[in-house]
Amino acid sequence: MIKGALTVTAMLDQKLQRDNKAEMCDLLDLNDVLERDVTQLSGGELQRFAIAMTCIQTADVYMFDEPSSYLDIKQRLKAAQTIRGLLHPDCYVIAVEHDLSVLDYLSDFICCLYGKPSMYGVVTMPASVREGINIFLDGFVPTENLRFREESLSFKMSETADEFIIDKSRRYSYPSMTKTLGSFKLTVESGDFTDSEIIVMLGENGMGKTTFVRLLAGDDPDEVTQKQTFLVSLKPQKIAPKFPGTVRELLMKQIKGAFLHPQFTTDVVKPMNLENIIDQEVKTLSGGELQRVAIVLSLGKPADVYLIDEPSSFLDSEQRIIASKVIKRYILHSKKTAFVIEHDFIMATYLADRVIVFEGKPAIAATATPPQSLVTGMNRFLASLEITFRRDPTNYRPRVNKMNSVKDKEQKSSGNYFFLED
Repeated sequence: MIKGALTVTAMLDQKLQRDNKAEMCDLLDLNDVLERDVTQLSGGELQRFAIAMTCIQTADVYMFDEPSSYLDIKQRLKAAQTIRGLLHPDCYVIAVEHDLSVLDYLSDFICCLYGKPSMYGVVTMPASVREGINIFLDGFVPTENLRFREESLSFKMSETADEFIIDKSRRYSYPSMTKTLGSFKLTVESGDFTDSEIIVMLGENGMGKTTFVRLLAGDDPDEVTQKQTFLVSLKPQKIAPKFPGTVRELLMKQIKGAFLHPQFTTDVVKPMNLENIIDQEVKTLSGGELQRVAIVLSLGKPADVYLIDEPSSFLDSEQRIIASKVIKRYILHSKKTAFVIEHDFIMATYLADRVIVFEGKPAIAATATPPQSLVTGMNRFLASLEITFRRDPTNYRPRVNKMNSVKDKEQKSSGNYFFLED
């Protein structure tokens, strides 16, 4: 919690114990906000400032609690590089992280935590990065011969699609358009999409992804050429709980038909684990609980196109995987379309049938490409970030290659920044 109206540079100077302030400001993109009061920083700016505040101090142990929150993909990997840069023979780093690709990139060893929320937790012995994350996904600790989850979690792309015969009968399109907000201008290139399809938007913060979603939801572009004819349901980025009743009352009021439908209950409500909070007051819910309710609300509304803005925010690793499976299954089962904004790379790659890449300069000007194939779009996006991904052969999760590793150099030289399957 920040108290007092000090500037970013003044607070950094107060804690400065190492000669690395300029380096941290460059790595964490803080140069543009150095003279701003800390109380005026956005969530992402505040997160990068907090990481910098920790990194400029001298310590035996550095501890980071969810350093990727509020950051886009590029900023998450920069933050991970910055945190790894702290390591030297006389110190070590402990991090808590829900984004598995960042955790993979950041860590040398991993401890899994399991138990019952708000009741008890157990920490496993340290394991190697690959083994530790795979233990968590498998739900089984081999050294203890202990299973803490009934089902293992997999990221095989075809597993959900195989359950359905996908007949893409409806086609939609949106025109080229621009939207100017103050000094920022978004240019959208025309594109088309079908039903039974999820399109993920990839780009840094401040590139107009939320602005594009609002255009699809009905906001007027700079020049109105044609009105959108499809019905949309929007899950906004920021969730402000104003409803004066319980979760059950909210669902009954907003999506009564879907909430009482057995198929929707089986496919969405039960997997999102709303039973424990169904009779709680909406205003008392935590961020993760509100996010789960918001996802259920958006999917329960009748629509042709579902616009879902950052569904992984405030969710833990397991809830993110469950939420992505729920969204994917529902969109295919109901033969609808979804546009999803997502910064968790594992969740984004699992959800995406196609991707829209946002290119340009944050907060100045950006262009949204037409929807393109997952491999083409991911290669284009990852090339701009100068990072490469491979796939784990066990559960198919995307793994970030360590910078300048043998695999990283091999994939960059061949132009394959992203692999769909190993």
